[in-house]
Amino acid sequence: MVAADADSFFELMRDAAVAHLRLNRPERLNTMTPAFFGAFERAVTALDASGDTRALVISSTGRHFSAGMSLDVFASGDTTLDVGRARDRLQFQRTLAELMASFSALEAVRFPVICAIQGGCIGGGLDLATACDIRLCSRDAFFTVQEIAIGMAADLGVLQRLPKIVPDGVARQMAYTGERLGAERALAVGLVNEVLDDAGALLDRALALARDIAAKSPLAIAGSKAALLYARDHPADAALRQMTLLQSAIFDPAEMATAIAAWQRKLTAEFDPLPPR
Repeated sequence: MVAADADSFFELMRDAAVAHLRLNRPERLNTMTPAFFGAFERAVTALDASGDTRALVISSTGRHFSAGMSLDVFASGDTTLDVGRARDRLQFQRTLAELMASFSALEAVRFPVICAIQGGCIGGGLDLATACDIRLCSRDAFFTVQEIAIGMAADLGVLQRLPKIVPDGVARQMAYTGERLGAERALAVGLVNEVLDDAGALLDRALALARDIAAKSPLAIAGSKAALLYARDHPADAALRQMTLLQSAIFDPAEMATAIAAWQRKLTAEFDPLPPR
């Protein structure tokens, strides 16, 4: 696979503790190629490794958030897509696991990720969006599990994450039919938290929400994210046991005193960054 600079797919900006990753191939509907996934994962994990990122906004440019994997990839003759022999299938599994990991990185980082979606969130774009903590969209947004329309099962996480975000029947209907879920319906079923009038208002709201999160204790935010993800995938009794261990690790009276003093004075608290990874 040909390596590519991150600039070929997205641009990464910083404003204090808030990072903003913007997909920037509007002329190609922000489609993804194999090289995108490695660049994306490296960018996200580097933000976490620094320790000073407290929230990330992922947005896009042009008419659609993302049309998913470029169809050219499937017609390219890429040998990593071969499944004819046992060795080919073993390599296919490894390649697929690497692609999956690029979006799972959004869950592994210690800060919340906000996805701002305008236009189509299609195929791999929806895989990406469902791995984020919070999704917002514009009124022209729509969501579709496009893979079923090209004869394959979606395989980068949407079938595993979507049923834990929306009602199971909604997820199954999307997965089996490829029907488009419009913005208002997405709000009604809980796929998105808010619907904004247009792309400008959407980005403003996403960045404002990120700044609000970034003003909180990064230790408490990281702990909350870890607890929520664990609780999503485990029964309540196991999640409560995990919480006793987690809270004993992150409970910090000094951090709380800083937060309480700032809250009482209606000021923005100053917190130390998390340790670099």
